[in-house]
Amino acid sequence: MKYPKEYIDEIKNRLKVSTVVSKTVSLKKRGKEFVGLSPFKNEKTPSFTVNDEKEFYHCFATSEHGNIFDFVMKTQNLKFGEAVKYLAQLAGMQPYMFSKQDEEREKKWNEYKSIFSNYVDFYHNELLKKENYSIARDYLKNRSLGKDEVKKFKIGYIEKNPNFFEKLKKDYSEQTLVETGLFYLDEKKKIYVERFRGRLIFPINNISGQPIALGGRIIENLDYLAKYINSPETNFFKKGSNLYNLDLARKFSNKIDHIYLVEGYMDVVGLSKNGIDNVVANLGTSLTDKQILTLNQFFDDIIICFDGDESGYKAAVRAAENSIKELKPEKQISFLFLPDKEDPDSYVNKKGKSNFIEFTKKTKLSIHQFIFSHYKKQTNNNPSSMAIFEKKLRSIANTIKDDFIKKYVLEYFLEKINELTPHSNQNKKKFYFKKTKSLESTKKHFEESQSLTGVELKEFSLLYLVINHLDLLQSNIHLIENIKLFTELNKKIFEMIIDKLKSQSQITFQDLNLDFQLIEKINKFASIKHILKNQSNDDQKIIEILEDISRDLMNYDLEFRIQELESKFSVDMSESTFNELKELKKKQNLN
Repeated sequence: MKYPKEYIDEIKNRLKVSTVVSKTVSLKKRGKEFVGLSPFKNEKTPSFTVNDEKEFYHCFATSEHGNIFDFVMKTQNLKFGEAVKYLAQLAGMQPYMFSKQDEEREKKWNEYKSIFSNYVDFYHNELLKKENYSIARDYLKNRSLGKDEVKKFKIGYIEKNPNFFEKLKKDYSEQTLVETGLFYLDEKKKIYVERFRGRLIFPINNISGQPIALGGRIIENLDYLAKYINSPETNFFKKGSNLYNLDLARKFSNKIDHIYLVEGYMDVVGLSKNGIDNVVANLGTSLTDKQILTLNQFFDDIIICFDGDESGYKAAVRAAENSIKELKPEKQISFLFLPDKEDPDSYVNKKGKSNFIEFTKKTKLSIHQFIFSHYKKQTNNNPSSMAIFEKKLRSIANTIKDDFIKKYVLEYFLEKINELTPHSNQNKKKFYFKKTKSLESTKKHFEESQSLTGVELKEFSLLYLVINHLDLLQSNIHLIENIKLFTELNKKIFEMIIDKLKSQSQITFQDLNLDFQLIEKINKFASIKHILKNQSNDDQKIIEILEDISRDLMNYDLEFRIQELESKFSVDMSESTFNELKELKKKQNLN
């Protein structure tokens, strides 16, 4: 029996290739791709690549190539049907059983999909074509939205007395039409009414890009009507399982590691108009576990940005307490608070894209910082208040599912409480602050070293070795004159040192005239200094260490060239590119 194409496509849309492959292979990000050791062959140098954008993996060692279904079938020795079941479960989807109920559901789904597609297309085209829809067009103009945004998001407008139900009734039963949530029966008048009449409509698509629900925005100031309404839940639409604009935003996950989560449709459209496309909105409900897990499939950092008013702040608190449960070591959840009376749409329209991004970098708070800050504001300086405060934070930390994150979040909360209550720790005061200083120093060094690449750190070791053994290397200039460096500043310094060493006169450290801050940086990050400490008088040992560094830098060069050729091969798939790659990989193995 054959799986429906839509079912297979949804699995592929929900799962990145890297997500599936990383269950078996340890992957590292390299440019637009991921690399790792081949699961099909024992090897020491990575020859296995994954490209999420093009939805395939390729093994240069064995020429194995395919999508997520191929990978699971080959690595787990499964048949196609078994691979589909495994991947559907990983994607959080119900298994397809091929029962009569499944067939009936598939038939209803096709009808549902067709009705929504017709409905959205019809009212979108009406908005584009009809000149007498001036009220809708003026509203959009006042919100700085033009035809491009209307087309991109397929925004439509439904007049106050529409009659599209009668047209659809020719092809679908009344019951089927009512089950979509687009219509309801007016019991008094005994007529079917369009739920979104008199509103702009925003199609809510599933992850495959098919409309499955609507959001509606009133455009007249009528106090007796809700400003926004959403489709009611149906068999095919659950508010807590979907996000507005996820079908478009997920496509940016190969280039951008973070996603903005906002409150409203207009926020999404406004940010997108200003060039920020990595944005989704929840659908008028509290943020759910399912929505966080879905976003985590595609992005590493979820930035929750609600309106800068009281209701927006309260929604952020609820979102923080709900979503911290799903925090994982490799994922982040952050909060961004806009100035009072601003929402993402109004802020980005006034300030522009670059200002919004800069504001994000400067002011976003990690989820645990926000939670601590929020509950700290509610404390009074008395034992009872502090006890309630600590109890609440412990309770929140204990909801976290990942044990490692739970441990460190709880430690963060307790350390911050200790800072607020130093007298309760008087006996341990000296020890505590010494420990904190040490942790902060270590953390700072770690964060600084994390901002440096492996190549830079290796180059610092080379420079450290050279400037501390100038006599030895001046007489053995051939050992270093052909070493290639990659970072511009280090490269210039190294070339200057080589030029001075090649001169006839004896060179001292002072002759190099190096910047003090640079020397400090080299001394700080050159890991080789710990090895050289005990080998400073052993020339042979120093030359051996130099050769090791030189070999490592040569391998970096090979790796960069291999990376370029792999990217080229993923496009042209030519034999000559493949053969060139093989030769470089041989050299890499020899080194």
